Amino acid sequence: MKTHRITGGGGVQLHVVESGNPQGRPILYIHGFSQCWLAWSRQLDSDLTRDHRLVAMDMRGHGLSDKPTAGYDGTKLWAEDVHAVIEKLGLREPVLCGWSYGSLVILDYIRHYGSDGIGGVHFVAPVTKLGSEDALAVIGPEFLALIPGFFSADINEAVPALKALLNQCFVKQPSAQDLFLMLGFNVAVPPHVRQALFSRTINNDDVLRKIQKPFLITHGSSDIIVKLSAAAAIKSLVPHAEIHIIDEAGHAPFWDDAASFNARQRAFCQGLGQAAQATSAT
Repeated sequence: MKTHRITGGGGVQLHVVESGNPQGRPILYIHGFSQCWLAWSRQLDSDLTRDHRLVAMDMRGHGLSDKPTAGYDGTKLWAEDVHAVIEKLGLREPVLCGWSYGSLVILDYIRHYGSDGIGGVHFVAPVTKLGSEDALAVIGPEFLALIPGFFSADINEAVPALKALLNQCFVKQPSAQDLFLMLGFNVAVPPHVRQALFSRTINNDDVLRKIQKPFLITHGSSDIIVKLSAAAAIKSLVPHAEIHIIDEAGHAPFWDDAASFNARQRAFCQGLGQAAQATSAT
């Protein structure tokens, strides 16, 4: 597995990893709130590597990327981060795959750079709005109850909240070893970063309405963090979007049922190639 240091928006140094086939269709994975690239371990080390170039970035403030005290509230720096990874690594028509908060970052990118250079969009348990009643309407009360702990600088408050967050992400609980690792990279995100991420106010309906690229939404049937109504709301704005529900999976369906997730992602990417061939033939 290769690692990269890439300069993103405002000079922030981003940590990026990649695996797989350098000649394959790129998939750029963007993790969720308080996570890191390791969330995608069951994709980066899977049979997807045969046919795809798999790239996962640590968002600013997360993982091994820089953690500045500011630079989280707007859309432009997030967009520049994604753009920098695509350009520096020469990702040709990548599929942008965003989990939860990662979907917001993809929409930041599309807002500023458009979608002409990407092959498709894959949202996983997506969040597309912040700072409004509409945004809160699709978030489960169990998650909302944890927010004060996320923002606390007191480890006795923050760690229990982050443990509870992890418990809410899965239907099939990871091993003790995996949970310990996950807790470690959650705790590594400073409280000021977690607070800044939820201090944004954004509505991406305008961006979603303009997306014409192939669009897949994957959701776990038992997700208690982001309600299934979030997928339906996106579908109303992106009529051509496909919705894939994974049974007996929670907020992290790519972990709960990696086989189903990976198979559907592979099929989605194959569909992009077939569509491109059909277009060129005409």
